[in-house]
Amino acid sequence: QVQLVESGGGLVQAGGSLRLSCAASGSIFSIKAMGWYRQAPGQQRELVATITSGDSTNYAGSVKGRFTISRDSAKNTAYLQMNSLKPEDTAVYYCNAAVQVHRAWSVADYWGQGTLVTVSS
Repeated sequence: QVQLVESGGGLVQAGGSLRLSCAASGSIFSIKAMGWYRQAPGQQRELVATITSGDSTNYAGSVKGRFTISRDSAKNTAYLQMNSLKPEDTAVYYCNAAVQVHRAWSVADYWGQGTLVTVSS
């Protein structure tokens, strides 16, 4: 079993910054990739940013240049530094990890419970 725990959400004014963290724990052989997704009220969950085990990153166009994803492989933790926040960034942010729990097993997706980010205008 793999658990993902997010932290760092909260209320911030437009133009401000927040840093989200996602710590993976449990039975982990390797983590192939980690990412952040978000879901605003009444909308579908969307990709924000991903990072692979080789440190390749991918960003949604709406956050490129403002958000930075990084990881600490020793801690099985991913981070999302969010700068120049806008009211439209308000959403529940979910952490995702593609994890191999055993060398002979396939990779599976795991999700955190989500952390709320609210940006006031």
